[in-house]
This record gives sequence, C-alpha cells and structure tokens, in this order.
Amino acid sequence: MKVIFVGAGPGDPDLLTVKAQNLLRKTKFCIYAGSLINPAVLDNLPEDCRKIDSARISLDETIELFKEGQQAEIDVVRLHSGDPSIYGAIGEQIRALADLGIDYEVIPGVSSFQASAAAVGVELTAPELSQTIILTRTKGRTPMPEAQDLDKLAQTRSTLCLFLSVHKLEEISQQLSKYYGEDCPVAVVYRASWPDQKIVRGTLASIAQTVKAAQIKKTAMIIVGDALRDEETLSKLYDASFSHGYRKGTPI
Repeated sequence: MKVIFVGAGPGDPDLLTVKAQNLLRKTKFCIYAGSLINPAVLDNLPEDCRKIDSARISLDETIELFKEGQQAEIDVVRLHSGDPSIYGAIGEQIRALADLGIDYEVIPGVSSFQASAAAVGVELTAPELSQTIILTRTKGRTPMPEAQDLDKLAQTRSTLCLFLSVHKLEEISQQLSKYYGEDCPVAVVYRASWPDQKIVRGTLASIAQTVKAAQIKKTAMIIVGDALRDEETLSKLYDASFSHGYRKGTPI
C-alpha cells in the first residue's frame, strides 16, 4: 500500500498526464482538493471509487484516512491541483507518512503558471529581456521569508508568476512599479484552462482597476515582466549564424 500524490493539472482534464489518467481510472480511494479540481477530472475515477473532499477535513483527518488505506491495503490517491510540488502542502503529509512507515509516490502535473502562459500566448523567457522566472506569492496568513520579500525579488526584474495573490493586486502593482516601471505589462489569468477562463491584460499602472472591473478576486495567476512586451527578440539557438553541436552556423 502507498499514497500517491497526483497533479491534476490546472483544470482542463486533457492536461492530465497520461500516467495520472491511467492511475485515476483504476483508483479505489481518492482524496481530492475540493473545488480546485475540475469535476471533469474526477470523471476519470471509477463509479465505486471512494471520494473524499479534502477542503472539508483537517490534516489530522487526512492522516487518519491514510491509515484506513493502510489497514485495508488499498492505495490512496491524493489528488492536488496543478503540480503537487508548488504550494501543494504535500511536505507535511509526506512527513506524516514517514512516521507511519507508509510509502509514497509523486506524479507531477501541469502547473497553473504554465497554463496561464499558454493562455496568454507568451514565452516567459524572452531573449535579452528575461531569462529567469520566479514563482512566488505575497505574504498573508502564511508569512514570507524576509529575503524573499517581493521588493527584493523585484530587483532582479525577472518574469514574476504570482500565485494566490490577486486580492492584493493594487498593493503589488505599487511595489513592483518602483522596479519594473508603471508601463510594465501584466497579464492576469483567472482559472487558466477552465471553461470560464478569463484573461485580463494591462500595465502595472492599470491592471488593478481592470481586474477589479472584471470581478476577479481569487483563483488567478499574475504574470509580470518585460517578457510580455510585444518586442522582437530572437533566440540564439535558431539563429542561422549561431553554431552548436548539431549545426554549423552560416557567417553573416
């Protein structure tokens, strides 16, 4: 028996990995992350699968369910939204499993930052504009390490993908404007890849009001950075004059 942490992806059931889909179709016991999981993903589960909504239970109650699976010798699928390794709260569950002597496995999933970039139709690493992506969030009930405060991260002018933070967009825009400039492009994607997906674009000067008008208050990804600018930048990899191990460049 083991617990299998599975990434359900951002929402669209077609974005499940093949491995995840194959596993779900034979699962007997699934604990899933409530409304963050598209019901269409849950449709992959057999009719007789025991399904538990983890939004309604505590960590201790989740651990008790793991114990039930252990006693019944039934694998338990712990279905998280996006990719379990990013804000998935699996660390505390894994530590509990170690204490219980229960084996586990992690199956990755497509993250919402990836689905959001796809929806907007941008490359997050634009040559000469940004070669670094920072996945982060703002502080709330979960504090941030001081060295990872948004003011410090913004000094890199990397492409920022902000999770769980759209409710603080006005404050974020003011913070980031000091480093990126008020004209820096921003995209906010609500429920990326879901049927009711919304994409709102703007600048750090305008985005807070635009998102407010769109009535987006949660479940949204914020993408900030020069990589979103509509400027022509070319990758060296496919430059005709650029040589590498598989192709000799043509001198200009």
